Amino acid sequence: MNWYLQTGTDSDVAISTRIRFARNLNGFKFNLKNKTDIEKLENTIKDKLFAIGYGLKFFRLRDMDEITKVSLVEKNIISPEFALNNNETGSILINDEENICIMINEEDHLRIQIFNAGLDLENTLNLAIELDEKLGEILGYAVSKKYGYLTSCPSNCGTGLRASVMLHLPGLKLTGNINKILKAIRSFGISIRGIYGENTKSVGDIFQISNEQTLGITEKEIIDNLRIISQKIINQERAARKLLAKDKIDLEDKIYRAYGILTNCKKMDSSEVLSILSKVKLGTDLGILDELTDYKVLKLYIFTKPANLQKYLGNKYDEEEEDIKRAEIIKQIINEKD
Repeated sequence: MNWYLQTGTDSDVAISTRIRFARNLNGFKFNLKNKTDIEKLENTIKDKLFAIGYGLKFFRLRDMDEITKVSLVEKNIISPEFALNNNETGSILINDEENICIMINEEDHLRIQIFNAGLDLENTLNLAIELDEKLGEILGYAVSKKYGYLTSCPSNCGTGLRASVMLHLPGLKLTGNINKILKAIRSFGISIRGIYGENTKSVGDIFQISNEQTLGITEKEIIDNLRIISQKIINQERAARKLLAKDKIDLEDKIYRAYGILTNCKKMDSSEVLSILSKVKLGTDLGILDELTDYKVLKLYIFTKPANLQKYLGNKYDEEEEDIKRAEIIKQIINEKD
């Protein structure tokens, strides 16, 4: 089963964990634009694909249809900028479970990414290090004794590590404490982004937090700091949910109104689904709403998004048709037998 349809540690608040390493190869210029250089980089990686292992398959972005690329963005597997701006220069290595995805020739030659459900920084890091070390042995990295791994952007030098956790924070939003918490997070050197990363907004009460510093700090220090901050936020969110639960009728009303819209709607756009699912997931996590399982909620999150909806149905629709089909798929997933 794909990682994004699974639950993990603290999944009531922590949706997912991602570890990303920025790496560049010896013998190649940074920020490749020349077609010949790009093909040479791609061929170097493709020739070593069997040796790399992990069930990784190679795909050029220019050979992928638009819906497939956007579906990967919607799953947070590749960045929106990479999907939109690197059509002629970018490619990926990805496995069937989609918990490993390496973006090739994004900002750096390699962006090695490992994904996991819930809050699981240590295990995700361990797999990322294992793959990173193997790639380093096979391909050869650009490294400096003074600055560590060399990257296109100086802010990624050193470890080249960006660790991030996706958090669902409806309790803090409903109690009006979200801005205070986000301000406190920033004071600890933690970045806060929207659901699709840099320059995107939070939708459905989902926030992505990640480390800012990569130079002059160890991988363990980065992970320890982010885990501590994540756990503090999780605790604050759970406290906010307890506070909301004191007015049981009001909370249940919000949750069941949202569930009622899902089960009775005739059409719905994707942004409205995310807003409604935030309350539905809250109800499921608190044990208030037992009509849905965690698995169904995760399916609703993925397969109501525009590109994944069209891939799920195997057809392309205009905006009006898509909203109608989305309502049908919502009912279908809700009524599935476990």
